[in-house]
Amino acid sequence: MDIYLVGGAIRDALLGLPVRERDWMVVGSTPEAMEAQGFEAVGQSFPVFLHPTTHEEYALARTERKVALGYKGFVFHAAPEVTLEEDLKRRDLTINAIAQSAEGEMIDPYHGRDDLKRRVFRHVSEAFAEDPVRVLRIARFSARFPDFTVHLSTKELIHKMLESGELNALVPERVWKECSRALMEQAPWRFFDVLTEVGVMSALFPMLTQLPSKETLARAVAVDAALPVRFALTCEYMKAKEIDAFIVQYHVPNACAELAKLSLLIPAYLDCWRHKHAELISQCLSTLDAWRRPGRLASFQLLVRLRYPEHRRQDDQHVLSLVEEAQESIDASQWAKDGVPGQEIGKRIQAARVELIKHYF
Repeated sequence: MDIYLVGGAIRDALLGLPVRERDWMVVGSTPEAMEAQGFEAVGQSFPVFLHPTTHEEYALARTERKVALGYKGFVFHAAPEVTLEEDLKRRDLTINAIAQSAEGEMIDPYHGRDDLKRRVFRHVSEAFAEDPVRVLRIARFSARFPDFTVHLSTKELIHKMLESGELNALVPERVWKECSRALMEQAPWRFFDVLTEVGVMSALFPMLTQLPSKETLARAVAVDAALPVRFALTCEYMKAKEIDAFIVQYHVPNACAELAKLSLLIPAYLDCWRHKHAELISQCLSTLDAWRRPGRLASFQLLVRLRYPEHRRQDDQHVLSLVEEAQESIDASQWAKDGVPGQEIGKRIQAARVELIKHYF
């Protein structure tokens, strides 16, 4: 059997980037032969094995045949007679269809190295159109490699996929996975820009009627903001019902969903501080659950600073100090011991918070 390094490891090395992980392809072997050498079988749909010492993934060379809509609608054929070139042909982009032998020889039958030099995303074959996830992958790769462009022929193929209804087979979890990974790349705005360029943005994200701000997302990247913050910034121009639609349609995780909804409070938050309205400030902090969860408040404040760079960090520190003081100085346990009704305790806590806020003006 022959073993080749394939895919992203070669692409990144040729681009002079750190190699995150390595994938291997095995030609001329069988599952039985792999297991006999100590490899552990882990693949469900097709034969994939973990190396007994490095635990890196080794997949048998395979071909695939489309039998139904969606990225799961394939039948795979892995056998010793499947060639290296046949396996590479089923891959998405030419820049991901390069292999390297154990002796260091580059095998590049689909001219991926040329496309790397041209900074072009180009599909390997018409089989690209059989897997709708590949459209999202191109957009995610654009967020990681923002100086690349999508080849015209690939744009035309994506348009055919849209017309055929193939994109309708995308499952919510996979869309969110690609979107969230793109948001954590160096140019997250490119994910949405490219989906717009290839003509599928309105089909996949109809609630995003206005693209996220490149400048705002760039500030988030500069401070290495977490995913919930970046997602909330993506929703900057969306209304409440549009944010809800995004969250429901793509099963957005709670941390991201909560902060995106809270971002709608930003105008009111800034306005009540600007006018030094203690009661409204207290209500706003309660809505943020800031009195109990200062960590959420810190994420919200970062969101404010990224959207409004002129906002003073010193003001945020005052708010955090205020919350900390409230946690230390307002003790409702004694009121409870004295038999004060629960509703009255709530009113006293609110009044005490308002008085604290007034002292900060």
